[in-house]
Amino acid sequence: MDTLRIPPRRWVRIVLAPTTVLAIVLSLLGVMYLAYISDPEGNLHDFPIVLVNQDVGDTIETNGRTEQVNFGKQVADALVAGVPADQVDMRVVGISESDRLMRTAQIYGAIIIPSDFSKRLGILGVGSVVGGEIERPVITVQTNSGMGPYSAGIVTRIGARAMTEVNEQVGRQLSDRVRDTLAATPEGAQAPQLSGAAQLTLAQPIHVLEQDWRPLGAGSGLGLTAFFYALLILMAGVVGAMVVHTMVDAQLGFQPTEYGPWYVHYPPTPISRFHTLLIKWGVMIVVAVVAALIYLIVAKALGVSGHHPMQLFLFSLLALIAVGLTCMASLAAFGTAGLLINLAVFVILGLPSSSGTVPIQATPAYIAWLAEFEPMHQVYLGMRSILYFESDYAAGLGRGIWMSLLGLLLALVGGVVITKYYDYKGLHRENLIDKKKAAA
Repeated sequence: MDTLRIPPRRWVRIVLAPTTVLAIVLSLLGVMYLAYISDPEGNLHDFPIVLVNQDVGDTIETNGRTEQVNFGKQVADALVAGVPADQVDMRVVGISESDRLMRTAQIYGAIIIPSDFSKRLGILGVGSVVGGEIERPVITVQTNSGMGPYSAGIVTRIGARAMTEVNEQVGRQLSDRVRDTLAATPEGAQAPQLSGAAQLTLAQPIHVLEQDWRPLGAGSGLGLTAFFYALLILMAGVVGAMVVHTMVDAQLGFQPTEYGPWYVHYPPTPISRFHTLLIKWGVMIVVAVVAALIYLIVAKALGVSGHHPMQLFLFSLLALIAVGLTCMASLAAFGTAGLLINLAVFVILGLPSSSGTVPIQATPAYIAWLAEFEPMHQVYLGMRSILYFESDYAAGLGRGIWMSLLGLLLALVGGVVITKYYDYKGLHRENLIDKKKAAA
């Protein structure tokens, strides 16, 4: 049999080398992806939301005394005190600042106390003993749906937990105030009685309304299309670089091309590593233009391209070129090992740190640290800004552009330096085994 011609020592490398490499890669893959999704709320840190207190207060009469009250401030103070500071970054701002932070994708949500909160709460207290139709005061929990569906769920749960405690606290105060008022009924007069329904209403006096700040339109995938578009760009860049690298090398004679049981192996072309890399970069740029155009056509056909298709195309093209040329530089520097490096940098570490599904503030700290420079996070921020936030530079598009340009610059400088160095040292693309035989 042909397999008997393989030396025993070669068999060790055949089995051990891929097994070891895959064990390392799969271990890293398992740690990154399972840590990313296993406990988002347990990993919550610095999750930014704001509190807006618009309540202007009210004047109420208690036991014959006129009193100025501001229940909104009491509720705001209770909310700030009740939210765990190590998990949630809650800031108290005005309504215009809240809208600006929402528009620029700086916060995940807002809790808004309306201007008539004290007035409505006072009316609720009076209405519990005087007949008539009344409504509970409302506090709105706004979610920024452009930040992703999972983030909206976290904001809702934070608001629900905090408001449960506040509701109980305000309910006790309001119930005590009403009972004190009833106890002060003049002697001989018939004291009003609290019905069971009134007591239940006073125990939970605040109605919490959940609301989207700016609902996303059709084709948004509940806030997931930006993540998947960014994923398509990364995959096109990485896979495209590998395909171009392999096929150009085959045409230049550095490796065979197989067609079923046949293969073609052209004679090696006498060309420097630097010029080989330039050819591959040129082909990759052409591929990037085609891929970006294809994605835009598909997105338009499916209704997910948003209102800024030209920005979407141009940013996709920039990101594709940056990713593709970086992968090429890695392959030029490390050869076959560059495939694993590209896989680790752009896929294994990239997806968990993208923040496209689980907010980055709900992942372990080391994943949040990776998001500072991982390519997919930067591409996702740009895509999210274009698709959901009117291409606002402050909403992530500016960062996506500059980080892509930085990655492109590093790829160009790194690729040129390493290939020029290899050529200068005479490290041509030769078969090491044939070279050893010639030297012997």
